[in-house]
Amino acid sequence: MTSSTEELLKRLGVSIDAGTLRLALTHRSYAYENGGIPTNERLEFLGDSILGFSVTDALYRDNPELPEGDLAKRRSAVVSTRALAGIGRSLGIGEYIYLGQGEKLTDGKNKSSILADTMEALIGATYVSNDIETARQLVMRLIGPLLQDAAALGAGTDWKTSIQELAASRQLGSIYYAVEGSGPDHARTFIAVLRIGGTDCGQGTGRSKKEAEQEAAADAWRKLSAAGTASIPAESEAGI
Repeated sequence: MTSSTEELLKRLGVSIDAGTLRLALTHRSYAYENGGIPTNERLEFLGDSILGFSVTDALYRDNPELPEGDLAKRRSAVVSTRALAGIGRSLGIGEYIYLGQGEKLTDGKNKSSILADTMEALIGATYVSNDIETARQLVMRLIGPLLQDAAALGAGTDWKTSIQELAASRQLGSIYYAVEGSGPDHARTFIAVLRIGGTDCGQGTGRSKKEAEQEAAADAWRKLSAAGTASIPAESEAGI
């Protein structure tokens, strides 16, 4: 196991056997270019379930007064692609992901969808190499701070609806999503820019147009909510 890998495990605060860790870091673009070796998608599937359960359990226990709808909104906010990608960036996960040449050329290590998927795979790998409690503790170390962030939890599960309501209440103008796709069919990535009243207000990345638009809406909602004014934030006027 290399020193760099040991550094990654130190950041995560868990032990994962070398083979499982490598699998968790193997993106499908790398696997495709290397003879169709196994990818991290099965571990991602497993980690997604552990993540969802752990967050749901914490929200249920810590918020006995909240109705089901509000619990669902909070869970959606903290297990979103944007939230997981932010955690991945803070940990420097991108530097460790095995990517194909195409993804390397398009800065795949910084793409929100790839970072989020890898975080879920690492959660799954933690479970496989240890047990459910170790995986749950990892989730709470990573997600716990977000559960206390009222601003991040304020919108609903549908960010596009939330930003539409916010823009309408402040009379900011019409909403338009500019979406562009890139990459091969097996690893397609979409980037969406949300424009309100002709001004770029948010940006998002996803595997589908819908996912990218939701992430762009979430980005814009946070910026506008933080500004707390009836105008578009100054930093957004120059575009993204």
